[in-house]
Amino acid sequence: MKRLRAHPNFAGVVILAVVLAVFGAIDLIRPFGLRFSDLSGRVVTIDTMIRIGILTIVVVGLNLLMGYAGQVSLGQAGFYALGAYASGVLTTLASRHGMLSGIADTWWWPWLAIIIGMLLTGLFAYLVGKPILRLKGNYLAMATLGLGMILYILAGQLSALTGGYDGLTGIPRLRIGDFALWPAQRYYFLVWGAAIAVIVVGLNIVHSRIGRALRAIHTNETAAETSGVDTEHYKVLALVISAMLASLAGSLYAHFQSAVSPSPFGFKASVELVTMAAVGGLSSIWGAPLGVAVMFVISNLLQSQLETIFHIRGGEYELIIYGLVLVLIMIFMPKGVISSLSAGRRNAGRDPEEAA
Repeated sequence: MKRLRAHPNFAGVVILAVVLAVFGAIDLIRPFGLRFSDLSGRVVTIDTMIRIGILTIVVVGLNLLMGYAGQVSLGQAGFYALGAYASGVLTTLASRHGMLSGIADTWWWPWLAIIIGMLLTGLFAYLVGKPILRLKGNYLAMATLGLGMILYILAGQLSALTGGYDGLTGIPRLRIGDFALWPAQRYYFLVWGAAIAVIVVGLNIVHSRIGRALRAIHTNETAAETSGVDTEHYKVLALVISAMLASLAGSLYAHFQSAVSPSPFGFKASVELVTMAAVGGLSSIWGAPLGVAVMFVISNLLQSQLETIFHIRGGEYELIIYGLVLVLIMIFMPKGVISSLSAGRRNAGRDPEEAA
């Protein structure tokens, strides 16, 4: 315990957990009739916070892959979709095809389906990662984008299994025994408990031997390989970890929505995820929740305000806005908000001549 307290990120994890617990308690208990959404003028609701928590899990994995291993990925939404559909298909087999009727009705089956989905997604990432990660730069970006689009198209075309573009419905809520993790106020604690656990895992990976190897590959892959780092192994490992985290998030999303369709996992979703990671800082695990929160709020404001102010539909222009935000971040804060603010504070405390 003493060693855990000495960890530089321990205080941050505790503060984040306490703040999130207070937010959830306010919406659950509703003191004096006050709801969490009232604190933000109804811009951010408990539903929004759940979605931010789910996407935080995806972006932590994306940061490990892109920010630390230096491997560009524009197909993370595909792994996100695999987790969602794994949970959706496995938990609706009894109602749709009469399969696993004795097991599918148990409370523990959806939890096992989440684990199965993560393992299958990790295996798929391992198999495709071997050839794809031999590519570099723009070729790697195009390959991962193509992979994501293939998974998106398959989700829509395999209607007998996935429900097609109409999607799967009737996905059960998660529960423990007779205790249902619903309504949303209960599910909020599950999602953010998982998100905080993933952040802790990400921080431990970054500060471990694996993290040092990933940073070495990012800095100079040839030099890392010359120094004895098995670059192929660590790149594939980073892809597998990020894919399994995306699968976990996809499963949580499916059980939250109680339905899943291809639309949230297309090209736009991949751009959103990369933008969220870049805003928070690709090489910062702590940047994941910040980047997701900032972009989620911007997205909500765009959807609600663009049509009102400019008489245009937000959905048609969101990709342009995301691209603009990404360009501005890369120009003025290339390391993301967290790293840039930290660097600014360090320079502010130094002598002007030394900072220069």
